Amino acid sequence: MATRYWIISLPVQSPGATASSLWSRLQDSISRHSFDTPLYRFNVPDLRVGTLDSLLALSDDLVKSNVFVEGVSHKIRRQIEDLERAGGVESGALTVDGVPVDTYLTRFVWDEGKYPTMSPLKEIVGSIQTQVAKIEDDMKVRAAEYNNVRSQLSAINRKQSGSLAVRDLSNLVKPEDMVTSEHLVTLLAIVPKTSLLQWCYASYSEVFSSWMHFCAVCVFVESILRYGLPPSFLSAVLAPSTKSEKKVRSIVEELCGNVHSIYWKSEDDVSVAGLGGESEVHPYVSFTINFV
Repeated sequence: MATRYWIISLPVQSPGATASSLWSRLQDSISRHSFDTPLYRFNVPDLRVGTLDSLLALSDDLVKSNVFVEGVSHKIRRQIEDLERAGGVESGALTVDGVPVDTYLTRFVWDEGKYPTMSPLKEIVGSIQTQVAKIEDDMKVRAAEYNNVRSQLSAINRKQSGSLAVRDLSNLVKPEDMVTSEHLVTLLAIVPKTSLLQWCYASYSEVFSSWMHFCAVCVFVESILRYGLPPSFLSAVLAPSTKSEKKVRSIVEELCGNVHSIYWKSEDDVSVAGLGGESEVHPYVSFTINFV
């Protein structure tokens, strides 16, 4: 599985061209010149445009918000890795809605029930931010509780040995806890609480899903600002190898056309900040997804 992906969008600008025909051209160019680069459609729905001023204002906020959402995703992933290592749990592939994270990205489908496409973009972004912030706060509390309990257990284990299933429970169970009658008998069961690890698995799935929806909003907004109205663009996901990146960039730029390229090239080749805080600007919408 690749750990680094590009999400791009290209303008559908030629007379009679469609997103499907542009997709075919992109597939053909990649297969001929960089056949080892995985390529997928990225399904961005028709979102509510609003006004140009609102898009410009939202674009400024998207950069900061994307960094925040991505950061929470990575925090939870690191927490999972630490917990698996500490518990001797074999590390497995993380999933989102029951599928591997890379599959969720490359087969992304907008959740209309959760984020209605007719809602204002600012409302969708705000909903994602609120949800992710709540999960981050919850993670801080749970992690603190986990570390506290872990410290207490370490102290107890220094005094006692063995699990609760075989240990003397006289110091844990009081006489009044035992009920004995003609029809009742007390049985003791050791029931573990929901682990922090299981919570992290579920929360990572939630945050990653939110992040991909956020990326779709970013692509939509930036494409409108770059290419104009009405929305007419092709969005895709690529996973080029490091050695193929320059070639793939060249292929995509050729498909973008000179109309847009000339305005985004710098004579001194100076890097400036792009969408999502990227260090380079291209004549098409592009930003990078890092899983780790």
